[in-house]
Amino acid sequence: MIKRLFAEFFGTFWLVFGGCGSAVLAAAFPQLGIGFAGVALAFGLTVLTMAYAVGHISGGHFNPAVTVGLYAGGRFAAKDVVGYIIVQVIGGLAAGAVLFLIASGKAGFDPTGGGFASNGFGEHSPGGYGLPAAFIAEVVLTAFFLLIIHGATDKRAPAGFAPIAIGLALTLIHLISIPVTNTSVNPARSTGVALFQGTWAVQQLWLFWAAPLLGGIIGGLIYRYLLESKE
Repeated sequence: MIKRLFAEFFGTFWLVFGGCGSAVLAAAFPQLGIGFAGVALAFGLTVLTMAYAVGHISGGHFNPAVTVGLYAGGRFAAKDVVGYIIVQVIGGLAAGAVLFLIASGKAGFDPTGGGFASNGFGEHSPGGYGLPAAFIAEVVLTAFFLLIIHGATDKRAPAGFAPIAIGLALTLIHLISIPVTNTSVNPARSTGVALFQGTWAVQQLWLFWAAPLLGGIIGGLIYRYLLESKE
């Protein structure tokens, strides 16, 4: 179990550091040209690479919504849920801390005014989307993320390709929803940077726990009872 928890810690760290780092350190400079698409790809690549690196140890969740969704789908033991979520949040916070230290090395760095890659709605949504739209987007996208995870790791699916499908799914999710919420679908990712932004991101953090967890449960239940083979 210790090795599994360390795998989840490092996987979540890499997801938050790589994904949010691309937004904080690279996307802020137009001349680099990565934009929203580059950030979306970065998030997908973090999951793809760490799923291959440590997925065989812990299952490669790196996300409390995935852990809860896999439990709802009958793929994960209840006794391990809390431990996974705790280390995922710690991994996200550790990544946020390292990213903060790096970003603060540049003159004029302002995590409060710049947002520090935090998730938000209303005036803090990149596209100005309100709370209902943000909540619906996070629930629906997380539910589909869990459907893809369940399907790609099903015993009937082609072996060895799950990380590719899951990484591409997360890339697509970001391409859809960066303008809406800056894309969470992962409470650990949201928490890891919100605490360093320190103001509005913390106040709005509740949505980026509630909606992804609800979406994860919905996706897990749909696959378990409507799509999974009973043989």
